[in-house]
Amino acid sequence: MTVEAIRKRYIGDRVFYQNVMAVTIPIMIQNGITSFVNMLDNIMVGQVGTLPMSGVSITNQLLMIFNITIFGAVNAAGIFGAQFFGKGDAEGHRNTMRFKFYAAGFAALGWLLVFGLGGKHLVGLFLNSQANSAADAADTLGYALSYLHIMLWTLPLFALTQVYSSTVRETGETILPMRASICAVLVNLCFNYLLIFGHFGFPRMGIRGAAAATVLSRVIELAVMVYGSYRRKDRFLFLDGLYSTMRVPASLVRSILLRGAPLMLNEVLWSVGMAAITQCYSTRGLNAVAAMNINSTIQNVFMIAGMAMGISISILVGQKLGAGKTEEAVDLDRKMIAMALAVSFVILAMLYLSAPLFPRMYNTGEEVRQTAERLLKITALFQPVFTMYNACYFTMRSGGRTVITMLMDSFYTVCINFPLAFFLSRFTGVNTVLMYLAVQASDIPKMILGLYLVHKLVWVRNLTETVS
Repeated sequence: MTVEAIRKRYIGDRVFYQNVMAVTIPIMIQNGITSFVNMLDNIMVGQVGTLPMSGVSITNQLLMIFNITIFGAVNAAGIFGAQFFGKGDAEGHRNTMRFKFYAAGFAALGWLLVFGLGGKHLVGLFLNSQANSAADAADTLGYALSYLHIMLWTLPLFALTQVYSSTVRETGETILPMRASICAVLVNLCFNYLLIFGHFGFPRMGIRGAAAATVLSRVIELAVMVYGSYRRKDRFLFLDGLYSTMRVPASLVRSILLRGAPLMLNEVLWSVGMAAITQCYSTRGLNAVAAMNINSTIQNVFMIAGMAMGISISILVGQKLGAGKTEEAVDLDRKMIAMALAVSFVILAMLYLSAPLFPRMYNTGEEVRQTAERLLKITALFQPVFTMYNACYFTMRSGGRTVITMLMDSFYTVCINFPLAFFLSRFTGVNTVLMYLAVQASDIPKMILGLYLVHKLVWVRNLTETVS
């Protein structure tokens, strides 16, 4: 293949990059601001001490399962929503949103019961009595539960916000969700500063203040999202008559459950698997928990480009598939994956070079800082692996290949990554850094499989034709 042929195959023209960046940049800004402010919040909590930070980290690990469950619930219908919009079927798009209300509502109610009744036991799974003193374990448990009990108020708010924002994004509109997120994170940042430390006459609430600030920010985000959506009903046609009935056609429910149930199950299993892997790291003590918390927080900031590219693939490629333009969808997907790979090497260099700086921002011990720095460097080196797999995952999802994505994603995590982490944590004496390196390296075969399936075009399908 000549250089010119490679360029035409993998590199787009100016219009291509303009269209991709019009969708991707607002998602990057939204996720970037959210991740950056979360990092600042995490640093503020880290100023309170290692034990409070560890307690918040454990609780957030549990709440991540809920967040991912909601993403799975709304995205199961979302793969149809993007294609209905590409087809110009407003009623079909409207019905997918109604389905989301039911799915997200049941998920939120279920996790409220789980965390409300079993929160103490779940937190206790991360507290190793052999690696931590009884006093430290008890204090960390108290911090985690006090934070969790306030954070439970965010569950229904987050669920409703994701129903609206995901449906709006399926139209290619990413500015409004970005604005809602910006408002939320700014409120969260300001009130974290006021309530954690008790500035300007506000009570000094510590980590409880961080939780209260998050609840307030979720209220603001939902309000901005709903208000902004209805101000633009001329663009968001799915809102017209949305609540005239909450009935969803049985044929669409069957199609969503058939294609989407694996996606919902995948998200839940993946998040549970990741929490279980984190629990394996926690067997090395609260210092390991704190170091992993720093790593994951900074990692989220640097992963925004790769995640945004993946979401953009699911939107833009899904629209092409729904419109019946399969050749254009294949060409668009190939060029977007190549673009994502190039971006990942830039992120690799940035994160690796800045890895020594971030742990110094936390009020914690030198052991935690050194471990966090090593973890961040490993994270940096595996950025291309994550980015390529993520692009393959969203490609599969755009065509409704949810069983394949479930096998590649959650089953791989539960059947490969977790057993490896479990074995290393229980039957060897390797430290946290080597354990993390081994688990990250085990993702390489998954990336190779994803690229192979994308190349074979198993994802090229128009889902709207299957809904009668």
